[in-house]
Amino acid sequence: MSDPTVQPVPAAVVEQVDAADITLSNPKRAVIALGSNLGNRLETLQGAVDALEDTPGVRVKAVSPVYETEPWGVAPGSQLAYLNAVVVVKTTLPPGSLLERAHAIEEAFDRVREERWGPRTIDVDIVSYAEVVSDDPFLTLPHPRAHERAFVLAPWSDVDPAAQLPGRGAIAELLAALGREGVVARADLELRLPE
Repeated sequence: MSDPTVQPVPAAVVEQVDAADITLSNPKRAVIALGSNLGNRLETLQGAVDALEDTPGVRVKAVSPVYETEPWGVAPGSQLAYLNAVVVVKTTLPPGSLLERAHAIEEAFDRVREERWGPRTIDVDIVSYAEVVSDDPFLTLPHPRAHERAFVLAPWSDVDPAAQLPGRGAIAELLAALGREGVVARADLELRLPE
């Protein structure tokens, strides 16, 4: 039996180094969390990454390693495990428009919103947008539960270890306080950065 305190080394972080900052006028940095526990989970996550890149005014800058996690908020064993990843984008879209695009991607992958913690083909959540802090019920920024979710903080930490969650502090410290129990790096799975 493997030692649960030893974490496997995640697959390499994929980062795009290009002229996105020049081709977009005054872009903002946004962090988007992806999760899937129905169907071909990896293929669906890749499809979401590609759909983000195909969005006018959005450039995918980095894609995290893939993690596998137990479903959050439900009884153990009641659902299949999730694959999770984080994508960092530069965008000229305002937060509300980026959220509309996230919902459109979910709809394209037949996301059903029947129960709060139900299984899903894809979850596309805006975790943070620049330094924006907002209690708007349409889009609360940063995501109101991101600081409680190791399945968001672990892949985000891989992409940007020095990142800060606005209003909550350093993600490295938040992750250290939560621990990584139940959040397993899948070095055998990798998301590609769109070309």
